[in-house]
Amino acid sequence: MKNRPHDSRFHPAPMDDASRRQFLRAAAGLGAASALPLFPGAALAQGDPARLQKVLDDSVAANRFPFVVGMTGNASGVTFSGASGDAAPGLKAAPDTVFRIFSMTKAVGSTAAMILIDRGKMSFDTPVQEVLPEFADIQVLDGWDGDKPRLRAPRVKATARHLATHTSGLEYEFWRPEVAEFLGKTKRPSILAGTKDALFYPMTTDPGVRWGYGPSIDWLGLMVEKISGQRIDAFLKANLFEPLGMTDTDVEVRPHMQPRLAAVKARGADGKFGDFPLAPPASPEVYGMGHALYSTPQDYMRFLRMFLNRGTLNGKRVLKDSSVQQMLANQMGPVKFEKMVTAVPPVTADFDPFPGTVKTHSFAFMRNESDIPGRRRAGSQSWAGVLNTHYWFDPRSDLAGIIMTQTLPFVEPPLMAAYEEFEKAAYARA
Repeated sequence: MKNRPHDSRFHPAPMDDASRRQFLRAAAGLGAASALPLFPGAALAQGDPARLQKVLDDSVAANRFPFVVGMTGNASGVTFSGASGDAAPGLKAAPDTVFRIFSMTKAVGSTAAMILIDRGKMSFDTPVQEVLPEFADIQVLDGWDGDKPRLRAPRVKATARHLATHTSGLEYEFWRPEVAEFLGKTKRPSILAGTKDALFYPMTTDPGVRWGYGPSIDWLGLMVEKISGQRIDAFLKANLFEPLGMTDTDVEVRPHMQPRLAAVKARGADGKFGDFPLAPPASPEVYGMGHALYSTPQDYMRFLRMFLNRGTLNGKRVLKDSSVQQMLANQMGPVKFEKMVTAVPPVTADFDPFPGTVKTHSFAFMRNESDIPGRRRAGSQSWAGVLNTHYWFDPRSDLAGIIMTQTLPFVEPPLMAAYEEFEKAAYARA
């Protein structure tokens, strides 16, 4: 893709102070037919490393992003690892570059809950308020009487399954203008405040009614803390990060990670990228499992490969095989993933992956319910972080892929074009 002249579709207007504040209040919000077996032993996808690297190099040259790291892997190991561009001044992008992964945290938080389900400590249908009584204080926003919100009790008790599938009724102001209005008029803090109080968003619907993207996984993380008796970072370290060898994944940037931390950039009206300092809140009251983690591509690939290996990696078992099968199945019932329409265009484009196809949600990931020609197959799982850190894994093809940078707007067309090209290259036969 050649450099384009200014076009608002590709180069949204630069953020003013109001937009930046709006983003900081809401950025956590980002960033197959069920009968088909997930692990049928299908032939492996085999991407050409030269073609994969060319996608990365050409995309940086075309100003799709300032830098990028791409990886592919299967159950046996990493099959491609490449990078292009400078992640920060004097720092070449690499597989061990440290990223703010924002909403890529969500799958990790859901996996923590699945570990407890696997051990019989909770279930998919454990009511949230039975573990966290304060959750019962959350009500449904049912309209307005002037500037006063009209609230009512939810008709259904939200469960762990509702939280994990984003059907709890909790939605970010990033995507729902009425939630932004509620926070503004009631002077409530937003999710990136890092406080327990900031988790008390109103519900926009009763639990189980529709897909709605919001702070649900932050509450799921609190359920894990309460049931396990451990703070979430300690639980993750003992039960996930150490067993999988994820030594560069943490809720804070540790000293050994700091020299490899990437810079964040936002695209301006001139099409150029400028500095945009942004990070999860440091040392918060609550480490929100919707957004709190830092990680590297090589660490996150270990996490994805654990699922391709049905719950184990390098001889360390994290989940039972049967639990992985349950976890990756559609857990939304008849509800379907819905197009996400931005309420803050300078920060994100609309997100409607694979339009015209059915998507659901497993216990941790968006799930494709049909094959995408030349790309992922039915049953594939994926998600992303708001700073354009993207991943997918495809159990039927035994393939996982990662393409990560640190830019805004989220899912802007140039970025998504690179993602598509990278994924197609990963499935191409050498």
